[in-house]
Amino acid sequence: MLGPSHNAISTESPLAKNWAAGGPPLLWEMEAGAGYSAPAVASGRLIYFHRVGDAQTVDCLHPETGESHWRFSYPSEYKDRFGFNNGPRSSPVIDEERVFVIGPEGKLHCLNLATGRLLWRHPTSKEYNITNTYFGVGSTPLVEGDFLIVAVGAPGPGVVAYDKRTGKVRWKVEDDWAASYASPIPGVIHGSKRIFVFAGGDSRPPTGGLLSVNPLDGRIDFRFPWRAESYESVNAASPVVIGNRVFISTAYKKGGALLDIQPNGSAKLAWTTLQLRAHWCTPIHRDGYLYGFDGDGQNDTALVCLDLKDGHVVWRKQLEWRDEVERDGKMTTMSFGLMRGSLVWADGHFMALGEMGHLLWLDLSPDGCKVMARTWLFPARESFTLPVLSRGLLYVTQNKKGFLDQSKERLLCYDLRPTSPEPSGAKNGAAPQ
Repeated sequence: MLGPSHNAISTESPLAKNWAAGGPPLLWEMEAGAGYSAPAVASGRLIYFHRVGDAQTVDCLHPETGESHWRFSYPSEYKDRFGFNNGPRSSPVIDEERVFVIGPEGKLHCLNLATGRLLWRHPTSKEYNITNTYFGVGSTPLVEGDFLIVAVGAPGPGVVAYDKRTGKVRWKVEDDWAASYASPIPGVIHGSKRIFVFAGGDSRPPTGGLLSVNPLDGRIDFRFPWRAESYESVNAASPVVIGNRVFISTAYKKGGALLDIQPNGSAKLAWTTLQLRAHWCTPIHRDGYLYGFDGDGQNDTALVCLDLKDGHVVWRKQLEWRDEVERDGKMTTMSFGLMRGSLVWADGHFMALGEMGHLLWLDLSPDGCKVMARTWLFPARESFTLPVLSRGLLYVTQNKKGFLDQSKERLLCYDLRPTSPEPSGAKNGAAPQ
């Protein structure tokens, strides 16, 4: 769910960064079911995974119009034990003519992209006797060569590689760390391909950490324990591969760690920090600096910049502003911020989606944080899902009903294709920072 580069860095360019009063133009929207899944876009198709009624549902749409091509559903009895919602947490993966989805119950499906026909499936939780999960299965699978790599987090096989064409199991990683909500990330370390799996979910006592895995045979190079001490905690932000180094981070008072990977495959700890406790937004590396959200909850989260050399904080910023809203028939002003937001880097700048549905363009550098543009797409909580960019279009999911306008859960498509040269200066209510 971090895009084809697996690091939330997009190659999309150019993109409109100054908007009219209402924000970027809305091309289309679709009423959505429950879940936190981001759409996947490739080969002229958009795949969206959500729960509609009592079925986990895969919709294939035209990415520019929202027109439906096909729908695949299967019955589901999953119930979130914390009461969030009962839809999927992981995102679909498109690979050539195939679509892969894994739902909150661990049911893995491979579908034909053109038709939605079922090609193969595995009920992973049943096959590997997985019973303990906080919020259901939430790690997005990874296609690496001929394999589909899934962090199942079973008591025994922690990671499983399937033949992406047939579904046959090709190798397993024998490890007892439970599955996290981070996704496996590929990297090339000292000239060799590796897969980094940041494990750590429901277990007593809480255990987890980073695994370095050879994608050819599942051999483990190293295990680096990194997990918060509290039972009700998870690892959710994915590893950040930076050359021959890997940065990992988690919330719940644990923080981050940078590892130097040695030529023999072992890992050496470079530094740790309590100043970048990533809850679920994977930090982004640009030009020797890490940018991300530090904090455990809505009210204690700040945007930070860390120097990659030693982990020291270059700056910390809690963005705040006031919006005029209508409540109970009266106009009033309310204070807002990004809270536990999401970041994407594209076209030379950072796009941020706030937890309450605000969209911002940010100029982030070691010199500080500047708001270039800001708009309010929808007044809805739990805007946890990373936005998706493809061919100048922006896809955003509204995961909860609007708390001011009662708007329904939706998948929305906005047009960020520039139509004329952009004027200089902040637009759309962006306040000086």
